[in-house]
Amino acid sequence: MAGRKTGVLAIGRAVPALVRWGVSADADLVYRCLLTFGPQAAGKVAAELGLGMRRARTALDELLAVDIITVEREPSGHGADASIWRARPAAAVVMTLRRHALRRAAAAAGSDPEPCERVALSARHLPDRESRRRRIAELAALERVEHLSMQPEQAFSTDELAVGAPLDVAALRRGVRMRTLSRPPADGDRSAQHAIDFGRLGGEYREAARLPQKLMIFDRRVALLAVDPLDLERGTWEIVDHAAVDALVRLFTRHWSDAVDPSRNGVPAIVLTSREKAIVALLAQGYTDAASAQEIGMSTRSLTYTLRALMDRLGVDNRFQLGLALGALNVATPPGPSTPAATIDGGNR
Repeated sequence: MAGRKTGVLAIGRAVPALVRWGVSADADLVYRCLLTFGPQAAGKVAAELGLGMRRARTALDELLAVDIITVEREPSGHGADASIWRARPAAAVVMTLRRHALRRAAAAAGSDPEPCERVALSARHLPDRESRRRRIAELAALERVEHLSMQPEQAFSTDELAVGAPLDVAALRRGVRMRTLSRPPADGDRSAQHAIDFGRLGGEYREAARLPQKLMIFDRRVALLAVDPLDLERGTWEIVDHAAVDALVRLFTRHWSDAVDPSRNGVPAIVLTSREKAIVALLAQGYTDAASAQEIGMSTRSLTYTLRALMDRLGVDNRFQLGLALGALNVATPPGPSTPAATIDGGNR
């Protein structure tokens, strides 16, 4: 088709958003660059992303410190180019970052980073999801004062909502104070409507970027704690020891005080408008700015302003970085190695 060229963006599988696990925006972009293009020297990474050399090296050092990239010396290289940086597979990276986050949270709380290894002797093991759901229903029916819930998942299945939502509504109607602490939901999460109904009925909800455990506390008497927050299939501990439950209440309260209410002063997760999605899809197919604008029925200047606003919202400096950042939203994945340089910073040049 006339007026088209190699795309700035390519539709495909998203790379996890590492910033949710405490990684800086620069380090997130650098990781995506290495994962997309393969092992590179620091100078090449800086040039690809349009970052200064110091920023690129700082980001590489940050990624190396949390063990999600590796570095090896290239015998033929000189100076900064003597080191070649390699990204670890995306599937292993989130698990690594979650373990680091758990250790930091445990250290801050003065507790064991692996709570499943040292749990109160009075704890009972619920071996699977079904036994956990049955016990939740039993405890929820007895609640009269307060329910505390910490949910580190970003999305909930239809089955989970079908079981949990009626229990929440029933408790709120009985006058139980309910506080739910969760991570910002993934785009398109089915629990969004339940969160709205939860708030209308008087439930309190806050969000935090990182949460250490899957936890529920019933009237400050009984707590349900994931055996392993990285593998929910390992079951749940039911804890009734008074001191242990008090410690978990303090853990919840500490994270609650640091979290934000997204309906008031929180920053909601970025969601693209239908027009923004259409622009991104056309650019991914190889349309220029002018061709995309004509296809959508808007001016080229308006389209350029829309892209600039997207860059500002995501905190990136150019279209190459925008393509990498949008990968975290599962809207687009980074441009391929053959992307012409002219399409990175302006589709009309």
